Amino acid sequence: MRRVVVTGLGMVAPTGNRVDDAWNAALAAQSAVATITQFDASSLPVQIAAEVRGFDPTSVMGAKESRQASRFVQFAVGAVRQAIDDSGLETQQDRDECGCIIGVGLGALGNIEEQSQCLAQHGPRRVSPLLLPYAIPNMAAGAASIWNGLRGPSFGIATACASGSHAIGEGALHIAAGTADVMVAGGAESANSPLLVAAFARMRALSTRNDTPATASRPFDLDRDGFVIGEGSAALVLEEYEHARRRGARVYAELVGYGATADAYHITTPPPEGGGIARAMAAALKQARMTPGDVDYINAHGTATQANDAAESAAIEMVFGEHARRVAISSTKGVTGHCLGAAGAIEAVYTVQAIVHGVVPPTANLKTADPVCRLDYTPKEPRERSIRYALSNSCGFGGQNACLAFKRFD
Repeated sequence: MRRVVVTGLGMVAPTGNRVDDAWNAALAAQSAVATITQFDASSLPVQIAAEVRGFDPTSVMGAKESRQASRFVQFAVGAVRQAIDDSGLETQQDRDECGCIIGVGLGALGNIEEQSQCLAQHGPRRVSPLLLPYAIPNMAAGAASIWNGLRGPSFGIATACASGSHAIGEGALHIAAGTADVMVAGGAESANSPLLVAAFARMRALSTRNDTPATASRPFDLDRDGFVIGEGSAALVLEEYEHARRRGARVYAELVGYGATADAYHITTPPPEGGGIARAMAAALKQARMTPGDVDYINAHGTATQANDAAESAAIEMVFGEHARRVAISSTKGVTGHCLGAAGAIEAVYTVQAIVHGVVPPTANLKTADPVCRLDYTPKEPRERSIRYALSNSCGFGGQNACLAFKRFD
């Protein structure tokens, strides 16, 4: 199989609208969770989220076109533009041969909610003709391709909160198989709305710390009480190694393994022993020809829900055995919240940055270790560490799991 390297990074996230800003916020354990500003949440049981702030879509799209694109699409176009600019892909030929896969969990749920109310109150003639282009999840990849001139394979993936990681893994498979030399892959999401908050709250999945939003998302902590909704987008330029070498591209890291599995257990809850994500990690290690002892860092899915954190911890112990207590683990959802379909892509960028800089980002707000989660989750402070191999885990409703294995580039 052909080698796949990462030559460009882009991010629009609650922690910052550029990769460096978002990375520095993660290292500082600087939470982006605050009171919701996108709509009036005062009547809802949960009134906090991690929102993207200060992003100007007209910087990557025309003013008219940005008005015709929903928020998650704008984020996707922005992250992909950053990643391509960062990679130095300039020639028309590069763009002709470059594909785009963007994972999206929900799409523009808020727009659907608004237009449903419009239909009920004012009738069909008041429904926006742009509703479908606003809402359908594949529009992130479609618009990113249009606005960046990417004419290779382009499509969306929807596997809930594993969508971004699956998109990156599937993009790598295109390159490894020889059907593309360059793929831009990642995730995008901006689904926060009254309906989404109400639905997740009814599931008792969300933190209710409305009075202390900055400390609400606390993965692996004994007092965790649920996740916090986030939004954003991230993209990686994946490139066949020889193609990157010929054009003198800077290489951040090598993507050496990808595992994808299903729990086949429950629509929302992982099996307590974490069998699905354990098999995804094992599959990524096998493809990468790595042993568990090779891994220096794991960016965990780490949602801050009781069931997920316990199951993922059990899965890491199952796969890594005694090495599970030596590998550094962290969840960056302590600062970003849970960005749903974008989470895996944002965390993949953080994982690559950890390899490049030799620093493990901390798990923000981890104050009291949960006895069920017995491993080293890098609480509060970043830690310098030489990272040669790292994993990034993602899990989605429906029991769909993904694991990406990255290696320091030699």
